[in-house]
Amino acid sequence: MSDNENKTNEPQGFIRRFLAAPPDSVQKTVFVAVALCLVASMIVSAAAVSLRPLQEVNALKDKQVNILQVAGIYDPEKDVLESFAAFEPQVLELSTGMFTDQFDPATFDDRAAADDPATSVALSDDPAGIGRQGQFVTVYLLRDEAGAIDKVILPLHGYGLWSTLYGFIALEENGNDIFGLQFYEHAETPGLGAEVDNPRWKALWNGKKLADDAGDLQISVTKAVPAAGPEHHIDALAGATLTTVGVHNLVNFWMGETGYKLFLDNLKAGKV
Repeated sequence: MSDNENKTNEPQGFIRRFLAAPPDSVQKTVFVAVALCLVASMIVSAAAVSLRPLQEVNALKDKQVNILQVAGIYDPEKDVLESFAAFEPQVLELSTGMFTDQFDPATFDDRAAADDPATSVALSDDPAGIGRQGQFVTVYLLRDEAGAIDKVILPLHGYGLWSTLYGFIALEENGNDIFGLQFYEHAETPGLGAEVDNPRWKALWNGKKLADDAGDLQISVTKAVPAAGPEHHIDALAGATLTTVGVHNLVNFWMGETGYKLFLDNLKAGKV
């Protein structure tokens, strides 16, 4: 037997057997598929890491645009950062209804604070469906040329049908008249619950009142006008009952005793 014949009959290692296999063999097909998945996942991961700072900047800019819009001073022709400089951010302590200097408003993260047991409380009565409520939130003051408060922008959030809606409500200086409501993040059904973004529906909030003359919270998002009167009523979203209920609940939660009421009372009394 020749040397070549001896080599042919020798047991082959895994790599040699793999290389000798046909291109359409199961081994090579699986190998190529796994290799492509690994390479693709590495590219996606690298892209996600490299793009994260840009995504965070864009998210912050979008949030600032929404604050400008809900306050009625957004101008697409102007730089967002320049326009946003008109606002005075303050960190509010809900339990006292007063501003606090424990945190820097420029870097304070409301969502992180809401998840941190040291700065939040678990809710047993939770109509907004948020689980935990942060006890410190960033609010935005817009002052007039004389330095007096013109509008107050308050963050709020709560669960709708499919998602947590995050947004802002803008109040006039009296802390009772609504200038506007706007959500900047949600995943509600397009054409139904997502109509919270419809300019015509958002315009319904302008001029409505949170509370009646006795100071009782009356604002409602319902089909029928409540006994308190149309000045406290916003029409429900057509075909989006659960999203409507969610918006009603979250607005009443945040504007009520467990939310901003103490702060709004202090605002009316001139204490802030």
